[in-house]
Amino acid sequence: MVGPQVSLKIRQGFILVFVLLVALPILFYSIGKAYYASLVEATEKTLEAQLYSLISEVDFTEHGIIMPSTILAPELNRLNSDTYAMIYRDDESIWHSESAVNVDFVPQQIETKAGAADFRRVEYKNTVYWQLSLTVILNNIDQSEQARFILVKRNDALLRLMDGFKQTLVEWMFVMGIAITALMAVGFIWSARPLQRLDKEIKAIESGDIQEIKGLYPIELQTIKADLNLLLESQQRQKERYRTSLSDLAHALKTPLAVLKSSPLANDADAQEQLDRINVMIEHQLKRAATGASDTWKKQTPIKPVIDSILSAMAKVYRDKDIIFDCIVSDKDYFLGDQTDLMELLGNLIDNACKACRSQVTVQVVQSKTLCIGISDDGPGVPEDKRESLLKRGTRLDTYQNGHGVGMAIVSDLVTSYHGTLTITEADKLGGAQFILEFNYNDKK
Repeated sequence: MVGPQVSLKIRQGFILVFVLLVALPILFYSIGKAYYASLVEATEKTLEAQLYSLISEVDFTEHGIIMPSTILAPELNRLNSDTYAMIYRDDESIWHSESAVNVDFVPQQIETKAGAADFRRVEYKNTVYWQLSLTVILNNIDQSEQARFILVKRNDALLRLMDGFKQTLVEWMFVMGIAITALMAVGFIWSARPLQRLDKEIKAIESGDIQEIKGLYPIELQTIKADLNLLLESQQRQKERYRTSLSDLAHALKTPLAVLKSSPLANDADAQEQLDRINVMIEHQLKRAATGASDTWKKQTPIKPVIDSILSAMAKVYRDKDIIFDCIVSDKDYFLGDQTDLMELLGNLIDNACKACRSQVTVQVVQSKTLCIGISDDGPGVPEDKRESLLKRGTRLDTYQNGHGVGMAIVSDLVTSYHGTLTITEADKLGGAQFILEFNYNDKK
């Protein structure tokens, strides 16, 4: 199954959109999560350092725990600070830092073994904190006592740092997005240049300006280049063999035909007619085989000059009928194929239309991604039950209505060789037969 034919630009655009709308947001989220995790880890380390500093300042006497009026950690001495320190004996608070004077916070009492620290996220009255707890045994010569040291830091402090980091990260992500877009655009242009050069060389071959691909291309295109040149060389050799063989065949057939036409058998009218018919068919088939109908590379042949030439000839051949020719064709319309083949196609169809018409023949060419050539006349038309057999090889088509003779089989073969379609219908305006040729160039350009 053939997939959708999406251009390289659109595919590159999809990749860019994915990077900008999916990859970068994921990267932004991942970096943010990693940075927040590092902030939490740094908070734990900071609280741990402050905790051991606090323990070192404790003076344990017979009257209990005595703390200095000023703690070494400046955050614990400042009112409205985001870091608090507390000391508990069982569930009783026996000391708190200056920073916790106006704070409405009750820490979670976590049962831990002496010397085992506990760091966790806690929530109190819809406010999030980070709490570090450590149970220690204080002793002197006379006594010992167990106390729980608790340090707490508000999560708001981390969020403020996180907001500042996100703002900076957004700015850098925006810069990265612009840089990635520019780099991908430059990369696409750079990568597409060899394809553009190859396309130009192929078009030059189609136009007949060059015979082979000679440009320097990346490694990925070297095989394609070699295969195309091999195909061109093989085609050229094949055409030469065809021409040689057909020339030999033509000479071989001319002598027997000349002998037959000069023999007594040729005096018979029916025999002479059949000999002329054989001669015409041989000429047609040799001409068709020698032309470019089987060419792999189709040249762009302007259609208007060919039609003008045919109509001019038809006007002279059928001057007694005084035919009115209506031709609608643009100078830009082209046929991807050999000019001789186009002459063969249109010549047969227009000639048949002139034979069948009463007084008018119309030729109309419409081209976009599909080339459509319509030839219609105001004659009696082709019966619907005979349209299919009209295109079959070997059928005696000359017994049909005026103007649709043996050349239709040749026309049908030529259309098939160019992967086109030939449709026979009734002409809407003129009422006679209408022959429609269609060639789809969407896959070729």
